[in-house]
Amino acid sequence: MSPSTMPTKKDLLSKTVNHIDIKKYDVRGLVDAMSETAFQGRNLGRASQIYEKMLNDRDCNVILCLAGSLFSAGLKNVVVDLVNNNMVDMIVSTGAIIVDQDFFEGLGFKHYIGSPALDDNNLREIAIDRIYDTLIDEDQLRICDETICKVADELPSRPFSSREFIREMGAYLDRNAKNQDSVVLTAYKKNVPIFVPAFSDCSAGFGLVMHQTRKPESHVTIDSIRDFRELTELKVSSKETGLIMIGGGVPKNFAQDTVVAAELLGHESPMHKYAVQITVADERDGALSGSTLREASSWGKVSTSYEQMVYSEATIAFPLLAGYVYWNGSWKSRKARELARLLK
Repeated sequence: MSPSTMPTKKDLLSKTVNHIDIKKYDVRGLVDAMSETAFQGRNLGRASQIYEKMLNDRDCNVILCLAGSLFSAGLKNVVVDLVNNNMVDMIVSTGAIIVDQDFFEGLGFKHYIGSPALDDNNLREIAIDRIYDTLIDEDQLRICDETICKVADELPSRPFSSREFIREMGAYLDRNAKNQDSVVLTAYKKNVPIFVPAFSDCSAGFGLVMHQTRKPESHVTIDSIRDFRELTELKVSSKETGLIMIGGGVPKNFAQDTVVAAELLGHESPMHKYAVQITVADERDGALSGSTLREASSWGKVSTSYEQMVYSEATIAFPLLAGYVYWNGSWKSRKARELARLLK
């Protein structure tokens, strides 16, 4: 393709990704019908019923685990609604979802519809980043990096858990957001703690590198062990817990490991009573992302009483799972747990 025929940056960043609104579509009939079919349709139906049980169990705190490029793909507002309607009590996520995608959009930026067939060399030359069929303006990502640096510059020089720092990001958006549909902002207002165990693996890392370079003698650091301790404390304070896991990776293991950590600290904390995972990973390579919830039971992490694997891509299965539970309305009588208030 000659330079004159290559699409411009303006051409490529012209059609935005629109986020799914589960409040618009009553999917209960479809999911109930799927539960009487087979394969992953039936598994999704059972997973939806297990999520419903979590919300009806007044002793259960729900932990949402997020991995993959979910918010850039249009699933951000699904999680905003879950947080806003007391359907989630804690979040454990990868950094890209929370910072590069959610905080990024809270600053007023967008993700754009592209194609995996685009010329990646051309994209690099015009500062566009590609996630499969989604595009991001690299220049805007740099602004996100700089904003993280700015947030850090205004904080006292001490170690922060990622949960603490993300709360400061929420406070920043509370004052400056150009887009109110933000999980970071909504969780800040609802006192829902967000943990990102690998916090440096995203725009937060770039921003904090700049911050520490500018302030080499006195700066913010991230205490990942404090993250683990804080989440374990919330597990210990919960009579029962349920896991909703979208993808796998570090968030999945981090949330599951709290049971073992609690035991090592001398607390009698039960295994996660409920667990649902939506994933496309395969268990046969022994990797964590595809390991079954029954396997986690052998480690003493997840009970097999109410567990369900759903082997499906998240943009298909997650809105159906969340929409089913939203429209059933059990959340309407469920009080906000505000678990962030328990952490000092």
